[in-house]
Amino acid sequence: MKEKKRCPWCLGFAEYIQYHDEEWGVPVHEDQKHFEFLVLEGAQAGLSWATILKKREGYRKNFANFDPKLVARFTAARIERILRDPSIVRNRLKVVSCVENAKLFIEIQKEFGSFDAYIWGFVGGKPLKNKRQTMSEVPATTRESDALSQDLKKRGFKFTGSTVMYAHMQACGLVNDHLVSCFRYKQV
Repeated sequence: MKEKKRCPWCLGFAEYIQYHDEEWGVPVHEDQKHFEFLVLEGAQAGLSWATILKKREGYRKNFANFDPKLVARFTAARIERILRDPSIVRNRLKVVSCVENAKLFIEIQKEFGSFDAYIWGFVGGKPLKNKRQTMSEVPATTRESDALSQDLKKRGFKFTGSTVMYAHMQACGLVNDHLVSCFRYKQV
């Protein structure tokens, strides 16, 4: 049987391939899933996505299954307990930002009806379909991620730079950055 052609960034270990094949680039419309990726992408800043994927269950456990309403109520004592858990990236600024970002996330939900309605507005409500042939064609940022990042920062969000937000847009299917040669390109 012929091996499926995949984006080259995902090759290396089973979790990466599974993430690529089942999740990356699939349009997300659930607020809790958007919050999950805000937490994980923020945690990734300066690290590899492989590191974060390996720690995803630790984040799920420590951050109330990514329920922003629960995370927004975390106390200083809870944050200290989280920072002692080696199943996550134990960076105080990143952990504290998750709690603060959860509060701001809820404010966006109130203003727009959902975080989903807010974020999809940056791409006109439907995925941007790119036709990248090689990984070198995939940018680190775009004008859409710049605008999203600027708006989130203006609202007080942390760890939401344009590169982080473009990774969020890719992961959550706001853009299709699977290479055209990848079997997932047409599927998503």
